[in-house]
Amino acid sequence: MSEAYIYEAVRTPFGRFGGALAGVRPDDLAAGALRALLERAGNPDPAAIDDVILGLANGAGEDNRNVARMAALLAGLPTSVTGATVNRLCGSSLEAAIQASRAIRAGDASLVIAGGVESMTRAPWVLPKNARAFPAGDATLYSTTLGWRLVNPLMAPEWTISLGASAEKLASIHAVSREDQDAFALRSHVLAARAYDEGVMREVVPVAGVALERDEGIRTDTSLEKLATLAPAFAQDGTVTAGNSSPLSDGASMLLMGDETAGRMLGRDPLARVAASAAHGVDPDVFGIAPVEAANRALARAGIGWDRIVAVELNEAFASQSLACVRGWPELDPALVNARGGAIAIGHPLGASGGRVLGRLAHELHTRGGGFGLATLCIGVGQGLAVILEA
Repeated sequence: MSEAYIYEAVRTPFGRFGGALAGVRPDDLAAGALRALLERAGNPDPAAIDDVILGLANGAGEDNRNVARMAALLAGLPTSVTGATVNRLCGSSLEAAIQASRAIRAGDASLVIAGGVESMTRAPWVLPKNARAFPAGDATLYSTTLGWRLVNPLMAPEWTISLGASAEKLASIHAVSREDQDAFALRSHVLAARAYDEGVMREVVPVAGVALERDEGIRTDTSLEKLATLAPAFAQDGTVTAGNSSPLSDGASMLLMGDETAGRMLGRDPLARVAASAAHGVDPDVFGIAPVEAANRALARAGIGWDRIVAVELNEAFASQSLACVRGWPELDPALVNARGGAIAIGHPLGASGGRVLGRLAHELHTRGGGFGLATLCIGVGQGLAVILEA
């Protein structure tokens, strides 16, 4: 079997809900990032691209259900280049990269674009379709931005709590204090701002027509004192606040993946090799803890232990959830986790976040000169994904 490599990785700056990227359609966000990826790779022959696989959590609006095909066409790729959109909610773009790596290793593809996109700002409202025409009663609109909607009455009610309520539950189960959550959130902002100041975020590419150079959610003026003033967002006596949670966001991420033949065609060495991947499921009401076992399984499949890991990119859905995961890996040095900041500062556009953490990890390992790294994230409704890279 062939090895699967990441040859390039880019992403847009992530915008806040209703912020700088609010006027950009998700298919245009994805198309722009795709074009930037190919430019970074030296504009290879687009006909050599075997497939475009993108992740997307919401597909009910301008994404037009198969945003991968739409983005490929909008980016000017030949119509012969196919596109598929996958949905594993928050893990969608990491799932896209995993599927791309499988196709490459199996010999079904040599060069694949993987990634994802989400405009949580532009996610539409949906109106349930009635069983008959001209109903006499009222109708309810549901937001598709985040969380449960049109819940099946057969679903266990304890599973359908909000994501924030689940974060509160994990904080209680794992004894994660408000002070620890706020300190973790502050660290995210400080490290992300420092990464930009030091020129580390080389994967970030501009969005045409938008004056946004950095992730819009990074707050350089925050502090533990300011974070401590925020009221609990999901429970009256809770510890989870807007300040120690990831914000609603817009953005896109793209990865150029291929085999050895693709590397020779591109004329470049890879950033990293995909060593292993794994998924794991848990009860939906404690979804945030799923990365613990997903990571353990991926490490086992890679044939390595935690002592070989030099960098970890863990998507910070909530500080409580992230700290619960880190504490579930006692062999891991917490300083290795999100050394350039995480989603609490950077943002969490659902369909793009997996590509962001994997791309950041590939660049980080390449900058470090080698080693193994872990990219992982939790997924609503109780799943976790993990990928091990080697550079």
